[in-house]
Amino acid sequence: MKNAKQIIAAVVAIAALFLFPEATGNPYYIHLVETIMIYAIVLFGLDIVVGYTGQVSLGHAGLFGIGAYTAGVLIMKLGAPVYVTLPAAIAVTAAFGAILALPALRVTGPYLAMVTLAFGTIIQILINEMTFLTEGPMGITLTKPELFGHKLDETEYYWLVALMLIAALIFVHRVLRSHLGRAFEALRGSPVASDCMGVSVYRYKVYAFVISAGLAGLAGALYAYSEQYISPNTYNFEQTVLFLLAIIMGGRKTRTGALLGATIIVMLPKLLDDLEMFRYVSVILAVIVAISAGVALKRGKSTLQAAMIPVVGSVALAGLSFKLETMTDWRLSVFGLITLFVVYYLQDGIVGFVRGALNLRGHAASDADIASAMTPTGDALSRAGGDAGGNLLEAKGILMQFGGLKALNNVDITVKRGTIHGLIGPNGSGKSTMMNVLTGIYVPTAGTVSFAGTAQAGRTSSEIALSGIARTFQNVQLFGEMSALQNVMVGLHHSFNSNLLDVALHLPRYLRENRDTSVRAMGLLRFVGLAELAGEEARNLPYGKQRLLEIARALALDPQLLLLDEPAAGLTAPDIKELLAIIQKIREHGVTVILIEHHMDVVMSLCDTVSVLDFGQKIAEGLPAEVQANEKVIEAYLGGQAS
Repeated sequence: MKNAKQIIAAVVAIAALFLFPEATGNPYYIHLVETIMIYAIVLFGLDIVVGYTGQVSLGHAGLFGIGAYTAGVLIMKLGAPVYVTLPAAIAVTAAFGAILALPALRVTGPYLAMVTLAFGTIIQILINEMTFLTEGPMGITLTKPELFGHKLDETEYYWLVALMLIAALIFVHRVLRSHLGRAFEALRGSPVASDCMGVSVYRYKVYAFVISAGLAGLAGALYAYSEQYISPNTYNFEQTVLFLLAIIMGGRKTRTGALLGATIIVMLPKLLDDLEMFRYVSVILAVIVAISAGVALKRGKSTLQAAMIPVVGSVALAGLSFKLETMTDWRLSVFGLITLFVVYYLQDGIVGFVRGALNLRGHAASDADIASAMTPTGDALSRAGGDAGGNLLEAKGILMQFGGLKALNNVDITVKRGTIHGLIGPNGSGKSTMMNVLTGIYVPTAGTVSFAGTAQAGRTSSEIALSGIARTFQNVQLFGEMSALQNVMVGLHHSFNSNLLDVALHLPRYLRENRDTSVRAMGLLRFVGLAELAGEEARNLPYGKQRLLEIARALALDPQLLLLDEPAAGLTAPDIKELLAIIQKIREHGVTVILIEHHMDVVMSLCDTVSVLDFGQKIAEGLPAEVQANEKVIEAYLGGQAS
């Protein structure tokens, strides 16, 4: 029923979009909506970078310009048709996106913003100076394109742009609902956990940037045809800021937000030129905000103070519109105030605010519904460990030095296949540091690590994860905005061989892999007792359930070795009992376990061998009973705890 309603709504929206030129008959309004659609295509791509991977790009105006000038130069120099210029614009801009991303994405935060801003500025300068190719400040004049010998008029070109918008929307929607989209979103949630799930942070940041750049190139080419004139001044810093503001104001991680953001940055400046229209819109906005706030209060989703701030702001804006006699002197001030208000008080954007107020859910729940309807086949947990016996992991002479501090000092640890190996010690003894060394987060100052007979030197965290080592974290590192099911499916990312084309066209290979991994993910959630919470956002789960979800996600890697970093920390007695049963089941499936734990009853009841660290050195190792009776251990750890 829900899908039928969505299909009907989509058909109605598409019909309205295509019938708009016939209904209005006004070339000005047709061009206005055309511009909104072109900007929306840019924002679909920008949202992948900003909304999903969490990177701030100030270079998309430059990429937009590259797409426009690729089309312009091909038309001016070669007379290329539209079915050549559009693909060329996508390809050339995607290539420039890769050139920018490869060095730029090695930095983060404000440094990334500065690099992308510099890129946009350089592109504008090059367009201005390369007169032999771009005509420099004179710009390039174009006409509406021809399609199979027929020159498109304004309405027909509008329909072409609408088709490109729908194609871009479907493409982006499919990518972001796929394993690629989950990888992008995981980067924002926890880069460290992403790497340890086999999802290379750097690789997928570049991937996201290239896809985003390609969409900016398509939009740039469409814009060149739409305006019929392009010049360097169009693709400046002001435009890139407007693109970023559009994502923030509309709402990230939603195509509806991108469409709304595009509408705002195109319509708002023009709206502020028409006082009467501004009054009508401000009143309608105040009513919508008031209703949404009322619903949020009624459902307990907001406090009175938090709900009243946007209501008071929107009502004050409506009141101000009726006090003004002209917009000429107030236009920029009002625009700035609206932008500041939305960015500061509606940090999830307008769409995010409305969704939160009306308790509307994204696609996480529907993923859970689909997966729950499937019948899992086979065993949820592969028997990846092999036969017991023999050494699975050997760490020799591990030295981890931070400045003058030796967090690990010449530590040797050997883990036998099929066992549970405990690693204990007081706080600050180096246990989590050892975990980070074993999983590639830290590169040891000295020493060697060998896993399944293979040296781990030079391997990244993602490569180590894919070789068969999975882990949980001392401080839970889930992807909070993703559902429990999606978290586990990130762990199953390695199961996909589908490429971008498979995803975009929904080819059988991708559909089969997606169905199989959904079934497997639900099986793993059942394994840890979380199947009923599959559609719940990870950040909303109780702490004990978050611990179990982290274990399920780690098991999705089909590990030979599972590293559990204080899994019982903060758990209640019933939760600990449940955890013990799950760890026993994991071992029964042949998975070797390294367990860091402060609950000594857990260690003593589960572990075959226990190693003890103190001040970065191994002070004891042996059977649990032997370690428990060791005087050095009693003095350093057990004795202190007993008192």
